[in-house]
Amino acid sequence: MTEIDYGPLAGLIGTWKGDKGTDLSPEDDGTETNLYAETITFTGVGDVDNAETQELVALHYSLLVDRIRDGKRIHNQTGYWIWDAGAQTVMHGFTIPRAVGVIAGGQCREASDGSITFEVAAGLDDPDWQIIQSPFMREHALTTGFRQTMTVTADRLSYRQTTLVDIYHYQSFEHTDENELQRY
Repeated sequence: MTEIDYGPLAGLIGTWKGDKGTDLSPEDDGTETNLYAETITFTGVGDVDNAETQELVALHYSLLVDRIRDGKRIHNQTGYWIWDAGAQTVMHGFTIPRAVGVIAGGQCREASDGSITFEVAAGLDDPDWQIIQSPFMREHALTTGFRQTMTVTADRLSYRQTTLVDIYHYQSFEHTDENELQRY
């Protein structure tokens, strides 16, 4: 059996927990702020060949978010982080149970301290990195863009992401989430 080289994704494998999350989400009368705790589990999928020409490695992940003030589950997400070493491209594909799916792409870079930063984005009209959503979501909470920056340093993971949403009579809103997690 051959060892899989997950490239820059290797540092993500494991379970991460954090309770410093801040979520700014849209309300019909403004903005709601929720503090949250989160668990993300990344597991190796292995290598994936596309059409016998593109060689990828992938991690599957599961993400659960609970609001701190009442313990209510406010987000559940599953997806993949994928590395294409040949194109030096990182991809983040995920779905949420609101009938929205995202395939974001971008780059990663390693700093002199060994930390790795991933930057991905997708847009409704982007020809390469796209967003798909159900008819209800297109009519009531249209997601038009997504961008995420995530940095991993040894046993610390931090991220900031913004989902651009046209909601409540098509008012544009920057729904942001950020957190810092530790590996367990």
